[in-house]
Parts: sequence; C-alpha cells; structure tokens
Amino acid sequence: MKPCTLILIIASLLATAQLPAQSPSFDLVITNGHIIDGTGSPWYSGDVGIRDGKIAAIGNLADASRQRSIDAAGKVVAPGFIDMLGQSELTILVDPRLPSKIFQGVTTEITGEGGSIAPLNDAIVQSDLGGYEHYHIDPDWRTFRQYFARLEKQGIGINIASYVGATQVRRMVLGDADVQPTPPQLEQMKSLVRDAMKDGTVGVSSALEYAPAPYAKTDELIALAAEAGKFGGIYATHMRNESDTVLESIDEALRIGREAHVPVEIWHIKVAGKNNWGRMPQVVAKIDAARGSGTDVTADTYAYTAWFNDFSAFIPPWAHDGGTAKLLERLKDPATRARIRKDMLTPSKTWDNEWQEIPGPQAILIGVVQNPNLLPLQGKRLSEIAELWHKPPIDALLDFLIQDPYADVAVFGMSEPDVKLALQQPWVSIDNDSSGTSPEGLLGQEHPHPRAYGTFPRILRKYVREEKTLSLPDAIRKFSALPAQRMRLTDRGVLKAGMRADVVVFDPATIRDVATYDAPNQLSVGMQFVLVNGIPVIDDGKMTGALPGKVLRGPGYVP
Repeated sequence: MKPCTLILIIASLLATAQLPAQSPSFDLVITNGHIIDGTGSPWYSGDVGIRDGKIAAIGNLADASRQRSIDAAGKVVAPGFIDMLGQSELTILVDPRLPSKIFQGVTTEITGEGGSIAPLNDAIVQSDLGGYEHYHIDPDWRTFRQYFARLEKQGIGINIASYVGATQVRRMVLGDADVQPTPPQLEQMKSLVRDAMKDGTVGVSSALEYAPAPYAKTDELIALAAEAGKFGGIYATHMRNESDTVLESIDEALRIGREAHVPVEIWHIKVAGKNNWGRMPQVVAKIDAARGSGTDVTADTYAYTAWFNDFSAFIPPWAHDGGTAKLLERLKDPATRARIRKDMLTPSKTWDNEWQEIPGPQAILIGVVQNPNLLPLQGKRLSEIAELWHKPPIDALLDFLIQDPYADVAVFGMSEPDVKLALQQPWVSIDNDSSGTSPEGLLGQEHPHPRAYGTFPRILRKYVREEKTLSLPDAIRKFSALPAQRMRLTDRGVLKAGMRADVVVFDPATIRDVATYDAPNQLSVGMQFVLVNGIPVIDDGKMTGALPGKVLRGPGYVP
C-alpha cells in the first residue's frame, strides 16, 4: 500500500470516529443588558459570558455556545455590590444564605468592627455568652483560621472578609478593664495581630466608642495598625467621637494612618447630634485636605439619618470598666447610678455622649433585645416605654439596661443634608453596618434597623432615581469598584474578562427598598439575578439557596 493511500484511510477513520462532544464555550451568557461596569463609565450594550466562576468574555456572544442564557433586555448588568461593613460574622452561622444581603445585590461583605469574631479565649466566650446563646451558636473556634474553616465547611451565600479588631486583641490580653498595656503586653497584642493577618484578615479595625475600646490610647492603635501594615493591611475605624469632637477624631485617625504607614477607612462617616447638624462640609473639607496632602483616607456611609448601636453606648465609658457584670453593679448601686445619670445630663467633649445628641427620648427606637421578657418592647420608642413604666426617660433607659445590657437601638441623630453631602463625595463607598438577616426563623424575630434590608436599593431608589443626587454609574462605582480598590480585591468590583463573576441584574426603574423603621423585616425587591462566583443565589427574582461564597483572605495570608 502506498503511504499516501494509508494516510487517506487513517484520515477517513478519524473523521468518522465518535469523538466526545465539545463542552459549551460558556456556562452562562447574560444577553441584551445595559452593562454598567463599575468604573463610573456610562452603560454600554453587550453580552457577558461566564465560565468556571469567572467572566470569560464581554461583547457580541450571539453565536457562542452556552449551557444557559439570561435575557437582560431593559435591565442593568453590574458588578456585585460590596458591603464595606457588614456585621454578619455570627448570623452567617445561623442562616448562611443571608437573604437580606443578596436581595440588595450584596455579593461580598467586609466585617470585624473593633470586636471581631476572633481571636477568642475562654474568658471572652464566657463574657459574651449571651450573644452566642441568643443565636444558638457554639463558639468552637479560637483563631481566624479555625473560624474561616468553619465557614468553608458549612458553605456561605456571599463572599466574606474580616478585619481583626483592636478591641478584640486588647480583650485577649487586658480583659475589659480600663488599664494600659505594659510593653510585654503590647508585644502580645501585636503578636495576635500578626497571627490574624497570617490567618487571612485584611487589616486592623477599631470601634472607639464602645468599651473597652475608649481605654486605648492613640499610640496603642498605631502599634497595632503598623503590625497589620507590614502584611499589606489597612486601618478601619468607627472613630472615637462622631459628634462634638468629630474633627479631632478624624485627626486621630489620620495620625494613626500616617504613623503606622497604612491606608485609613472611616466607617459610616457622620456628624452626630443635633448641635452638630450642618457640620458635614467641615468634615469633607478636612478629608479633602488630607487626601490633597497625600494621605490615603476614604470613608463609607449607609445614608440613613438614624444609626444603630449598643443601647449601653449611652453610658459613660468609666462605668463599663471591668465589663458587663461591673456595669450592672454600677447601674444598681444608687450612688454610682446617680453619677452615671449626672454625666449623661452634662454636655461633654471627653466622651461621645449620645444622650446629649438626641432631640429627645422619641429618637431612640428599641431594636434587638436578648432578654425574652422584653420582646414586646422591640420596635417601641424610649418615650413610649417611659410612659408605660411611669418613669422619666433617662431612668427608663437605665432600668432597661439592667434587664438587658446587650440590647441594640436605632438612634435618630443625623440630618438629611449632612447624610446626602457625605454620600456625594467621590471617596465615599457604601456599608450596611448591619448583620445579614432573614424575615424567617430565629433572625426574623429581631427588629433590626431597616438598613439591614434596604441600604443599596434605597440609594438606587431615593438618591439615584427620585432625587438624582447620584448618577446610576456613580452609585454602582460606590457599590463595586471603589470598595474593591480600597480592600485590594483585585479580581472583583469591575465587569471585565478575567474577573470573578459576582454579577447583579436589575431593573433600575423598579428596584426599591421595602423595610421601614416600624416594619424592618422586609426584603428589598427588584434584583432579578444575583450571581456569586458565577452561581445564581437569586434566579429570576427567587432565592436559590446556593452557597457559592468564598472566604476572601488578605494579602498577608499564609496557607
């Protein structure tokens, strides 16, 4: 047989052989959408092809094979939203789907405000037992590495990253006492930060209003932030004061960043208290000046006029010395209680006196309680409770704390013009500052701030569609590229080939928040599709129950 004949025979056999069918080019193609890529650029038309959890191509993909198509005609296709302060580290163990977050379009959450989920020791677990028992959680981890492993084992609905809290490492070494660390103790604290950074945290955070955090001096915070900086971390802060001395508190945050050589994120930027309404232009000017001089500082906001925090934050810091048990002793002792009361009634610049910041007791709404006997009071104002109990409002507050020192409250203490001005700044991204929750089950029994369900859709409804305070591309940038840039999430936050496929599809004309202060447990509406790492967690408006989220570890992570 001639060689050329043999070649023809082989070629013929190969042509007729049963070869395996080619796999589709894409797992999923989103077609016909208005793509708003996260950079702030105007929308453009195109298809988004997703393969193996990543964006594989953007363009005209009409002829490409795929397993599934999503028709986004008339809809916006955008990067998944990044919540710059999410607080879900415990509730994600209760309901890992986090319905309140995904129906807002949140695909990534950054958490760990001062008191982070780890490191833990037996003393802290015992002190905080009420919180764990409230959620029926066994705190079986001690390090971030162990906690992250628990998340990965159970599965999570969105991506999660965490700071290590300056308060947390302080409590590990010093407990809840108003004391200063010795040099060896400070070294212990720095070592805990190093360990946390190697475990995958993204930086060091502080929440300087809440005891025992106010006992920490600036130098202590610089030392801890500098340790995180060596691993590529940043410093995020709920500042020492957001009211009368807000400008001085910004100075402290800037000094920490400068001397620790780390970027600074100011959480939920505000000017709190009726006496400070109208001061946001001063805050903006100070941060603009710092940025102009080369300081890497940014901020975030949830854009509501009420904050939500520990009810016990109304009590002066000295009364928290030694922890909750000591606080309760002082509230029950007539002489010490009288001193607490006097301090609350006296304007002060030495601590963040929330009692002086509110227009009146009607400005305090009882949110989440841990004492089941007080459940009927969730959603009521302090003014109503004072009337119910036949007591002056300040005494109703103190007596409430004796019954439940762990309660959370919404406090109406900001002005709308200040909130709006902060939101408009190009260096301000968005945070929920609330844990992921659900209208159902254990979490549905709570009465959270409506921001827990509504922050991102509310901005799209109120500030983009109705008031035109922001353009839609600018709002999306604040939800995605801006926070991704700040958090060094180099593979998320923008729609382009090679990035992780965290994607939302929604109708900008109908998306809206539903949650209110009186009825907060209501999911936002309008998210048609939400993809986390290429997997739909919302599919045609319905929650799928999928858990495709990842733990996002910081640059210092050592496997």
